[in-house]
Amino acid sequence: MDRHTEGWSDKIKGAVNQAKGEAKDQWGNLTDDPGLQARGKWDKAKGKVQEEIGEWKENTKSRTDR
Repeated sequence: MDRHTEGWSDKIKGAVNQAKGEAKDQWGNLTDDPGLQARGKWDKAKGKVQEEIGEWKENTKSRTDR
């Protein structure tokens, strides 16, 4: 797998984790479960970092291809 594909993969995984985290956060809010809300916030943060890593990989690949 090349770095461009890895970047794309990281971005997809990040988006999935952010969506999963948002669902947990909202469900925790609805059910008054602070632990679930915290896990949801963690998943959202993890997903954001994964997306940023994917962007970095894609940008690094495009710079080295010049």
